[in-house]
Amino acid sequence: MSSQVHEFQAEARQLLDLVVHSIYSNKDSFLRELISNSSDALDKLRLESLRDSELEADVADLHIRLTADADARTLTVADNGIGMSREDVIDLIGTVAKSGTAKMRQALAEAGEGGASEELIGQFGIGFYSAFMVADRVTMVTRKAGETVGTRWESTGDGTYTVDDVADAPQGTAITLSLKPTDTDNAVHDYTDPQVLRGLVKRYSDFIAWPIRMAETVTVPADEEGGEPTVEQTDATLNSQKALWAKSKDEVSAAEYADFYRHLSHNWDEPLETISLHAEGTFEYQALMFLPSQAPLDMFARERSGGLHLYVRRVFITDDGADLLPEYLRFVQGVVDANDLSLNVSRELLQQDRQIRAIRRRLVKKVISTVQELQDRRPEDYATFWTHFGPVFKEGLVNDPDNFQAVLKASVFGTTHGEEPTSLADYVERCPADQQVIYYMTGESRQQIERSPHLEGFRAKGIEVLLLSDPVDELWTSAMPEFDGRRFVSVAKGEAALDDDAAETDTAERDAEFTELLAWLTEVLAADVMQTRLTKRLTDSAACLVGDTFSMSPQLEKLYRASGQQVPHMKRVLELNPEHPLVTGLAKAYADAGEERSGLVPTAQLVYAMAVLAEGGELADPAEFAKLLSDTLVAGLQ
Repeated sequence: MSSQVHEFQAEARQLLDLVVHSIYSNKDSFLRELISNSSDALDKLRLESLRDSELEADVADLHIRLTADADARTLTVADNGIGMSREDVIDLIGTVAKSGTAKMRQALAEAGEGGASEELIGQFGIGFYSAFMVADRVTMVTRKAGETVGTRWESTGDGTYTVDDVADAPQGTAITLSLKPTDTDNAVHDYTDPQVLRGLVKRYSDFIAWPIRMAETVTVPADEEGGEPTVEQTDATLNSQKALWAKSKDEVSAAEYADFYRHLSHNWDEPLETISLHAEGTFEYQALMFLPSQAPLDMFARERSGGLHLYVRRVFITDDGADLLPEYLRFVQGVVDANDLSLNVSRELLQQDRQIRAIRRRLVKKVISTVQELQDRRPEDYATFWTHFGPVFKEGLVNDPDNFQAVLKASVFGTTHGEEPTSLADYVERCPADQQVIYYMTGESRQQIERSPHLEGFRAKGIEVLLLSDPVDELWTSAMPEFDGRRFVSVAKGEAALDDDAAETDTAERDAEFTELLAWLTEVLAADVMQTRLTKRLTDSAACLVGDTFSMSPQLEKLYRASGQQVPHMKRVLELNPEHPLVTGLAKAYADAGEERSGLVPTAQLVYAMAVLAEGGELADPAEFAKLLSDTLVAGLQ
């Protein structure tokens, strides 16, 4: 096929422009990313050769090679791994095969202004583009294992790239960077200097499982007979190839763990916690996992893969360990190396393998217990974890019934007790001795919940209520769980247990005064309410809407409808505050109206609408409400 000139995908072109022209405080990240890509290519070839015995590929000496040419100012990063076909090159290099590209560009632009953009390199799979930070031109020659024709890709980063066929390309991928001039003012290294390259590999890629080689020139001293010194070329391996997960924590420094975490996650933040696990017995395996200190921007992307890499006896199997941890722990990064799995185990078989299931159970319990330990021993680190991953972690309350109580215990929740979230253990400790339930309320935000009239009576009596504002809270609380033998009770459902014997002596007489009004309101508002009654939970507001004990909350209805499910409109109870002037005025107007009460219907409708708005709900017909309110105000002014 002849040479072709292509334009970068529009979003990729904008992203490339940001990478090239933004100010980075650490351009060294390009080498780490290219070496990591090469390592992945070698892993994939090793696995493919085990799966396909007829694959025509050389796997005798898999390695990564750095070649620097100071005179030509070029640096080549090459591997003899899986390689790419022509279609792969166009699809993977010419486009950004990720969602959320606009968010990606925004994050890079903002970070570029602050000089911290290197933290985002690789986070969205853009490691290859980082080469343009240090190169005026990038040339890639690649041949996919098993194919006979290779592909050359070349670009100066100006918005276009060329693609050619290469008949004699070696297996694997070689990326040659035509380096920009060394910028000593900004402390950018000379990437043709062997000592610079050796130092960068040692710092960022020492743990890569494959040898990273580089030809070095050494001077051999003269022999004792007075001969001349000689200059020789040696092939040096720059990395130690240590498998950190096979070592105990005492043998590995925090810096080594941090570098390994960055290699796996393609992030530049520090790991919040390192989890090392060595299992012996029936199933032997080692695991090294990390809790990140920052959430990736694609945390909620549907196509986001798992964060664990699976190896079998140091042989790479997959970098999408979705079967090793449930989705609510998808933020965990790390490696699991098992001894007894079949080397040619397929992705389909992983889900059915009983050893994988056993490993998964152990890993899940270890991660949850580690989160619990952070909560108990390092509150500041736990607060960082919860800020970034709390809503994701709580998905386990819905999706992992086996570990429900453990996840619940390791979680914290907003509360009326103060601004800081609380654990359930602390909530229970503060409870009065006679309170055998845990009160909560759900909503779209803490601010909305705090302003809800449903809290008035509980606040007046000093009863603590959990404020649950994450969407997942609507789901797990609907199952009416328990903690420490105490049921969860919504303050927006059922009748509020706020009786005060001293204040209830005249209850029967008071209720009789409103009996007819309540029946009339139930009839007038029959399309929206199932009952109208006097309230025990309101102190300041005129009215509120309350669900049945087993009913679905308005927020949960909205979530189901947003997901495309048909949910019938749930009628609720309208509760009135008999001490509020609006309610007492309505009762008097009702008594004075005699048999002709049609003029009070708009007021009844307004009371209902105000109750909907007070809890942050949405009116079915806002325009009709506005007209009704306007007409009522006008009538009052006449």
